[in-house]
Amino acid sequence: MKKVDLIVIGAGPTGIGCAVEAKLSNKEVLLLEKSANICQTLMQFYKDGKRVDKAYKGCEGTNYSRVPFEDGTKESTLETFANAIKEHNINVEFSSEVENVKKQNEAFIVSTSKGDYECKNIIIAIGRMGKPNKPDYKLPLTLTKIINFNANSVLGNEKILIVGGGNSAAEYAVDLGKSNQVTLCYRKDKFTRLNDINLKDVEEAKNSGKIELKLGVDISEVEDENAKARVKFNNGTNELYDRIIYAIGGSTPLDFLQKCGVNVDDKGVPLMDENHQSNVKGIFVAGDIATKNGASIVTGLNDAVKIIKAIC
Repeated sequence: MKKVDLIVIGAGPTGIGCAVEAKLSNKEVLLLEKSANICQTLMQFYKDGKRVDKAYKGCEGTNYSRVPFEDGTKESTLETFANAIKEHNINVEFSSEVENVKKQNEAFIVSTSKGDYECKNIIIAIGRMGKPNKPDYKLPLTLTKIINFNANSVLGNEKILIVGGGNSAAEYAVDLGKSNQVTLCYRKDKFTRLNDINLKDVEEAKNSGKIELKLGVDISEVEDENAKARVKFNNGTNELYDRIIYAIGGSTPLDFLQKCGVNVDDKGVPLMDENHQSNVKGIFVAGDIATKNGASIVTGLNDAVKIIKAIC
């Protein structure tokens, strides 16, 4: 059984940041990733060329980590983190899903699909978007192909309803509005979570007629009507769409946290101290999973700095 000082679970920006800070602090670190790529959320949920902001509205904007991340695109961000792994010679085990975490004396035994490891500390940095939130109402199984949780399947020249009030929803709407008939639906009467750039872009797209806004309205039901989505709204109106894209955030993977023995509050946020150490001594949480509403990349990178200082 291989022994290391630290295992980081999740090779997204936060996980890579944790591994880099650990390596620079002379810790032997192993980065475990269940998919075949780094930054799977960026790979799967971001369209090519999509802007990636250094900090979202309400999130810390100063990057204290030693990963040189700045505003950019999907491609430049992936390059930054790939370079960080290469430059610091980070050991990454891909296609290695964690199956069990067991405390043994002062160490942990981490069982994966590829073998077992022993370590002194664990950082969970798996994020939320791997498990996107779904609405409370039922979605017809017959519409699986046109009800999506990212914009990767859009064909062009479609009538699309985008549901959500966050930055991803806004960016989808502005981008897709260039070649589709797009409506952005948000249950509140105004946007409260958009960064300044996205708020400006949405207003400009609306004023130029590229997107329609449906604010203060929620969806009560979705039906299959000849392979299209008949959407019924709670104001008594209904509309037929070629595609629906839900961008309503992601949920904490509670099953995995329970597997590790980590307790969460009633919002699904792990219980932790000021250094992001959970109720299990030696298990830390970082990035998206450590927040109620999600975190920026910079937030995750700064979590990495704080946690590694605490470990060292």
